[in-house]
Amino acid sequence: MDGVAILESEVRELIRRRGVDPVRDRAGVVALVHAAMADYDERSLIGSVPPLVDTAAAHKAVVDAVAGLGPLQRYLDDDEVEEIWINSPSQVFVARRGEPELTTTILTDAQVRDLVEQMLKASGRRLDLSSPFVDASLPGGERLHAVIPDVTRRHWSVNIRKYVVRATSLDDMVALGSLTPQAAAFLQAAVRVGLNVLVSGATQAGNPTSGESTPSCPKRRTLNGATRAVRVKPLARGRGGNARARDRCCGRASSGAVRSCSLSHARSPACRLR
Repeated sequence: MDGVAILESEVRELIRRRGVDPVRDRAGVVALVHAAMADYDERSLIGSVPPLVDTAAAHKAVVDAVAGLGPLQRYLDDDEVEEIWINSPSQVFVARRGEPELTTTILTDAQVRDLVEQMLKASGRRLDLSSPFVDASLPGGERLHAVIPDVTRRHWSVNIRKYVVRATSLDDMVALGSLTPQAAAFLQAAVRVGLNVLVSGATQAGNPTSGESTPSCPKRRTLNGATRAVRVKPLARGRGGNARARDRCCGRASSGAVRSCSLSHARSPACRLR
């Protein structure tokens, strides 16, 4: 066993004895690692344990393993990485500025399972044969999606999406080339006069960024996954049908119950969906 592995084992034992929560008390874990490393260095001088070649790297490796996501933590800490996904233990990919990249990280099946269980601790979600896929949010705001066999063929499949803020205003989006100046001016005017604005696009197209970059609106609402938020039903036809359909789909009926809205009507200017 190398020095880092010995140090990690000792820190885990200290955490267990002192009842430190590594997820919620990262500062406490860092303090324990400092103390454990000082004691370890003294013992290494007399040859009782192997010396640490790089103390800074050892410190980071232990903190990442105990309070972070181990070999995946460096990708979470990298501001350029937008997404992490594991197709198999030997295929760990990241996306930088929308471009996929196969990393040199190689895991084992047991490591993948342990990482997913660690990520699910804070959310209270579970992943087993009765619930073979799960969506959850990590403490840092990242979104986790994990799937296990038999939904997948052989290995656990894991996806972690980070919310990387590259634009905080419409001017930023224009500077990045995501919007033309004319489109930005139109969005600003539309929000100021109270028009309904629907931002839609594929995964990683920048939907949340576009919404957050528009001027503040008291009635802003974000819907991730329109198919879950909007139930598609046929609208009423015939004389007066359009008005009655609007009352049923996007307003409140006379009984006060909230009704569903068709996707095609949700896109129309007549829709009152907020």
